[in-house]
Amino acid sequence: MRMVANRIAQSTIEVAVIILPESSIMSLASVLDPMRAANRVTGHEVFRWRLLSADGDAVMLTCGLSIPVDARFALPIVGDLLLIIGGFNLERYAGKRFLATLQECARHFDIVAGVESGCWLLGRSGLIKGRKATAHWEELEDFSRAFPELQVIGDRFVTDGKYWTSGGASPTFDMMLHLIAERLGPAIALDVASIFVYDQMHSPTDVQPFVSLGRMEARDPELAAAIRLMERTLERPMTVAALARRLSVSQRKLEMLFAKGLSTSPGAYYLRLRLQVSHRLVRDTGIPMRDVALRCGFDSLSAFSRAYRREYATSPTGMRSARSASVASEMSDEGGRHARP
Repeated sequence: MRMVANRIAQSTIEVAVIILPESSIMSLASVLDPMRAANRVTGHEVFRWRLLSADGDAVMLTCGLSIPVDARFALPIVGDLLLIIGGFNLERYAGKRFLATLQECARHFDIVAGVESGCWLLGRSGLIKGRKATAHWEELEDFSRAFPELQVIGDRFVTDGKYWTSGGASPTFDMMLHLIAERLGPAIALDVASIFVYDQMHSPTDVQPFVSLGRMEARDPELAAAIRLMERTLERPMTVAALARRLSVSQRKLEMLFAKGLSTSPGAYYLRLRLQVSHRLVRDTGIPMRDVALRCGFDSLSAFSRAYRREYATSPTGMRSARSASVASEMSDEGGRHARP
């Protein structure tokens, strides 16, 4: 699959994209649209792809759209690039048979990439054992705990030999641009980025942020630095005065920066950031509530519960129970739709 630009017309990169239910449409678009744009830029079919699902049926994404696929993910399957896009509730859609197929298929591809929760499937399959890998920033700690044999790093995307992992939709776009630059040349990658008015191409080693600041880092670097410091100290939140000292600004200036840039105070934003992280952990994981509280800088479960209720009008346990009931209902409905008459 090693190519140079003058061989574009003669070479086609064969791609298989496995998409699991409850995945993000943005992750899927970040995989497909760069390839489509590369074909447009070069005037040739440099990428040819197929969409696959575990059972060959259309896949329902988190946004409610149903995506038709070309075939079922099953042996034999060969090609140049194999991408696995995963989202929520992987255990419902990717069991032992899926992992066994993935293990075998990986042998017949030059690059195997896990996108968002797809990296968990690479981990569970044993394919990336002993390698470097990343996951979405919300799951990095759990990913590292689940696979202690991996070198888990918080980069936007990671390439370790033939195995690539990406931490989210935007990093996946960067990963695809990296692939295009590597296979077709940096000029074509730049052309593809320009089609999408994407003017901040990232390298693999750029760290995943909790908060996507966009142009704020250039327009208001002091405010951006304050937010980044808050991200790094969620477990042990600092006072506003301590934040100001660490940033080498006065407390009054720090308060003015947040008031002007975000129409809030530093303390209120800091608390909101901690609660947003806790909300994701409550809804999407089974981590004990006391551990969630500690991870998000609350020294007691009662203090965490009070703050959470003020923000979300329900307790953390109430939110998790409601989420569990919703998932159980979806599973029941799914079973009913597929039951034999």
